[in-house]
Amino acid sequence: MEKKLANYARRQLAKSEPEVIGITGSVGKSSAKEAVAAVMGRGFPLLASPRNMNTEIGLPLAVLGLPGGGRSAWRWLKILLAAWWKVNFRKSDLPSHLVLEMAADRPGDIKHLAEIAKPHIGVITAVSSTHLEKFGSVEEIVVEKGRLIEALPKDGVAILNRDDERVWGMRDRTKARVLSYGFDQDADVKVVPGTLNYAYDPEGEDCGMRFKVVADGSTVPMFIPGVLGRQAAYAALAGIAVGLAKGMNLVDISAGLRDFKPLPGRVRCLTGIKKTILIDDSYNASPRSVKAALDLLFDLPVSLESKRIVALGDMLELGEASEDKHRIIGRKVAELGPEMLVLVGERMHDAAVAAEEAGLSKERIFHFADTGEAGRFIQEKLEQGDIVLIKGSRGMRMEAITKELMADPLRAPELLVSVPDEDK
Repeated sequence: MEKKLANYARRQLAKSEPEVIGITGSVGKSSAKEAVAAVMGRGFPLLASPRNMNTEIGLPLAVLGLPGGGRSAWRWLKILLAAWWKVNFRKSDLPSHLVLEMAADRPGDIKHLAEIAKPHIGVITAVSSTHLEKFGSVEEIVVEKGRLIEALPKDGVAILNRDDERVWGMRDRTKARVLSYGFDQDADVKVVPGTLNYAYDPEGEDCGMRFKVVADGSTVPMFIPGVLGRQAAYAALAGIAVGLAKGMNLVDISAGLRDFKPLPGRVRCLTGIKKTILIDDSYNASPRSVKAALDLLFDLPVSLESKRIVALGDMLELGEASEDKHRIIGRKVAELGPEMLVLVGERMHDAAVAAEEAGLSKERIFHFADTGEAGRFIQEKLEQGDIVLIKGSRGMRMEAITKELMADPLRAPELLVSVPDEDK
């Protein structure tokens, strides 16, 4: 089935030859995709891959404009028939530009996806230890992610995160033009130092972040609604870099970024019960992204009476490095010193032990087997003005805690990664 879908997608692309913007990275690729789509939507007809259709099956389906079949053999048969009909008997309905996310769960994935949808612009966000079970080492992940820019033509553009040494080290692996972005002042697209500020309040009004960007000798203020943190800023910078590569001006790019819709579970700012703030980062977790989320939480100012509460679920797919990575996170939390550390899952036991060993009071550490119990516990402890960070790997379903704490849980289907009660 995978081979058939890949073949149909290639044939569909050959009909109209749209320009492909491929995006990959261990973290941040979905948000970067949304930012690129928001910017490009101001000047070009485009299609962005929906949700997480970024695999050897998902990407062809995104190109073909078809849904997945789940576990139903009958639905998959209907999908293959629809793909066959579309490729053979219908004109291509693809726009001039495609923004496609490309995931790598195992060696060879990026090369395969880049052969299906040949990219003209390639964006690499960051490299971390996600999916170590399948790769064995971070170095192997670096090799695989770099396949995207190796696939670029000479007249293409490689857009690289200047702040990630592993990503920036890929610049010699392509003959395409290289454009960099980041907070590093040597980047082509960079944030003006000291201008990143967060806007938030317990009512959730005007929640987001402001910063100034320098590129091509110009400086423009940016406001990104609904999200907080450097990771969202990186997504915006990637979008800006793609816009510049396509000849757009910074004013139009800034206007486009106001259409950037934060994805559920990606450092999203939500209003909690009792006039509290929730930072819902429940979509997934790696050691790198957890550290970034923790740093964000402690960058946000709170009153003397308010608490910073950290709710973390297990980080999965870390293989033999799991114990060490969880202990590193435990020590990081202890260094920052939240008023409460709420942990969920068996692997987070290692984080709890490390946090206590590193000096976080045992009275501040609470460990639960499931999200339901953890969510009810936090709900009882919340007070006005508190800020709660909720984060964990996808398999931990930490959004159940977010739903428990939301001021308006009826909006859960709209705002959360999934609706826990409906998943059962």
